[in-house]
Amino acid sequence: MTPIGGGGYASPTTPQNGTGSGNGAADPMSNFYNQVTSIQDGIGQFSSNVSRIADLHARTLSSTDEGSGRHNEELLDDLVGQTRQLSNELKERIQALAAYPVTRAQDQVIRKNQTALLRQKFVEVLQNYQQVERDYRVKYRQRVERQFRIVKPDATPEEVAAVVNDTEGAGAQIFTQALTSSTRYGESRIVHREVLERHNDIKRIERTLEELAQLFNDMSVLVAQQDEAIDQIQSRAGSVEADTRAGLQQTEKAVEHARSARRKRWICFGLFITIIAILALVLGLYFGLRNTGGSK
Repeated sequence: MTPIGGGGYASPTTPQNGTGSGNGAADPMSNFYNQVTSIQDGIGQFSSNVSRIADLHARTLSSTDEGSGRHNEELLDDLVGQTRQLSNELKERIQALAAYPVTRAQDQVIRKNQTALLRQKFVEVLQNYQQVERDYRVKYRQRVERQFRIVKPDATPEEVAAVVNDTEGAGAQIFTQALTSSTRYGESRIVHREVLERHNDIKRIERTLEELAQLFNDMSVLVAQQDEAIDQIQSRAGSVEADTRAGLQQTEKAVEHARSARRKRWICFGLFITIIAILALVLGLYFGLRNTGGSK
């Protein structure tokens, strides 16, 4: 596969037919197995991206240097974007693999099992990513709460919740009031800036969690569609088999009728020849006796 940026992978070119090329001419499943391996590599890259995202979250939370923190956030934004693109590609490729053209019954079973296994692995790494984002959403919120209490140590739980959840509406007003009454104005301004940055991190995590939820939904729909398609294929295969059996029975009957007709024709032909022979014999005797009588 061809790397995209620092994390994603481009989907390989879709084959023009089910046999692929190279060894695929001898084995129609060769390209299928290549696709399976490629998707497995993509899932591995996705898992690696998630680990790097977790590491960047940790660095962002522990960073005390403004420049370093912004650098980590830029790396995090870029990696999250790459991972989003990779997840969509993997979803589409698994979906395409489920429709890979095969004709043999054993290949259909292989396609179904391999697709189910890839789908299971993909869902597992999605769940891991989801858990990572949830964990760091909690940690970011805790960090915002701690920072706000630096500005207002006696803040009520309601005020803390307002600041953590909303830095533009009521939460922003509460924070502004706390800044004006704080005796540590310089430090409070720094805290305010960091709270805004952490709140942006929380928004990014919320957006990622929404996208992951949609991916889970898409995969569930895909499973339902594939099961329905498999049922239809099996139903059509059963109908074809029944029609084939009926056709064979009709063919056997037609062959039997043809044989019977040929036997009857030969019987009729034999009777005709026998009758002709009898007539010839009778006529021969008749004219022979007649000639004999006339001679006398």
